[in-house]
Amino acid sequence: MSRNVQDSFRAVILGGGSFGLPTFRRIRSGEVPDLEIALVVSAPDRPSGRGLRTTATPVSQWAREEGLPLWCTADVNAADSRERIAAAHAHVLVIVSFGQRIGEPLLEGLAAFNLHGSLLPAWRGAAPVQRALMSGEREVGVSVIGIAPRMDAGPVFATASTRVGDAENAGELHDRLAELGAEPMVRTLRALVERLRGSPGLSGAGAMSALPMAAQDESLVTRARKLSRADAFVDLSLPADAVRARINGLAPWPGCDGAMTIPGSADVPLKLLRARATGGPAHTEADIGRVSDRGTVMCGSGEIELLEAQVPGGKAMHLADLLRGRWRSASGQIRLRSAPPEST
Repeated sequence: MSRNVQDSFRAVILGGGSFGLPTFRRIRSGEVPDLEIALVVSAPDRPSGRGLRTTATPVSQWAREEGLPLWCTADVNAADSRERIAAAHAHVLVIVSFGQRIGEPLLEGLAAFNLHGSLLPAWRGAAPVQRALMSGEREVGVSVIGIAPRMDAGPVFATASTRVGDAENAGELHDRLAELGAEPMVRTLRALVERLRGSPGLSGAGAMSALPMAAQDESLVTRARKLSRADAFVDLSLPADAVRARINGLAPWPGCDGAMTIPGSADVPLKLLRARATGGPAHTEADIGRVSDRGTVMCGSGEIELLEAQVPGGKAMHLADLLRGRWRSASGQIRLRSAPPEST
């Protein structure tokens, strides 16, 4: 499908979660000269929360606030969706946190770029930010890729990287990577528009194929499977840095389930939400999980400082503050444990 050279070019945005908002806002603000948003595609409004109130996706909410044309669909590959997108006469699809596979018929003649929350080929899949943190990665980033039949396997057009903070959790890193990802996507779209402007009659797909890109090394692929409540545990017999990585990677959801064994009272459920590794020697099995007077927890080697922990109905706070407030008399005798749900 060829197009005549023109003064402006058109993009269809496909997104759902908040990860794409920084990118979409920068496109909307005109940071890609002569590229206008012709249509926004997102998932339908759905019941959510305890009251099951109908809630729009963050991208749908943004599109409505901006007065942009919006199409909500549970199947972007259905005939009515394909017709709606075709009617936008777009040159490029910009896809971020959309959650639906893009079929070949939608791509005909179009450029299509997806922003993924990892330095591919690492962490292909649904939870790249969380899995990277849980694995102990210290350098993470984002990739602008093309669409391929296999999930997240397309060629890489641009990347950006950043270091993980010592106590940064997945929620914070998600938001930082969302902001970080806007720049490489904007840069890629600018290059596409320049190519279209300089080659009258070239399709979006043709312009995209002429841009610099790199194939992913399949031998380096790692998988980022979706998180579930079954992941909400940590093995305290691991080294402190591995314990820190898992706790922070699971926050804010599903969190890390734990329990405090307190002399003279029933075990107290505890959600572990943020940790920092403090180093130290190896500990015996009898000492693993023991909580010091200053609120640090002994691991297989080293200790972690629990910067945020939460009892049911309480607010998240430093473990030392939590202990001083409720169990001062048991200081030095408390033990923390955390294990897979089926064995707790």
